This record gives sequence, C-alpha cells and structure tokens, in this order.
Amino acid sequence: MFVSTMAGAAVVLMGAFYALFYALGKLNQHRLSLLASSASYLGLAFATFMLIDALQLRGIWLLVTAVMLVGYLLAPMAIWRLCVDIHDDPTVHPREDEINVRRLITRTR
Repeated sequence: MFVSTMAGAAVVLMGAFYALFYALGKLNQHRLSLLASSASYLGLAFATFMLIDALQLRGIWLLVTAVMLVGYLLAPMAIWRLCVDIHDDPTVHPREDEINVRRLITRTR
C-alpha cells in the first residue's frame, strides 16, 4: 500500500514538474529547463510503471495508463502551442476590440 501511494504521488508531482519545466524552458529558451522537463517525464514514466506493478494492473488498465502517459507527454506541448497562437496573433487586441464595439454602438444610436 505504501509503494502504491508514493508512486501515485510521484505521478502527480512528476507530471506537474514536467509541465512546469517545459513551459519555463520554452518561455526563457533555456535548454537546462527543457532537459529537466525530459528528466521529469522519465520520472513520471518510472512512477507509472511502479504504480502498475504495485497495483498489479492488467488488461484494460494497461491501456488506460498508456493513454495517460501519452496525454501527459502531449498536453504541455499542445497548451504551449495554443498559448503562442493566441498571444502572437496581431489581430487580437482586447482594447482595440473594445474600442471597435463602442464605435459600433455609438453609430447605431
């Protein structure tokens, strides 16, 4: 029971560290942070395998854990891409949109 509890906690922590270091590495262009994110993902994979062994997961549960690992791998990359696409779009400026809406409202009066 102790091993499964610690492995479950390690899955959550390593997943959080992976996302954190990935975002910091992309934001600051630091290779060391990206390396730390890769090490965190390896720690996540190791903790997942420990959890599989401790809980003696078989059958469909192996597929669930594999999908979880793939999701943990791809989610920070997808979220980063989404943020970059949204915030780098020069046509999206909330204040300009507000001004345009106000102009439209005053024209219709």
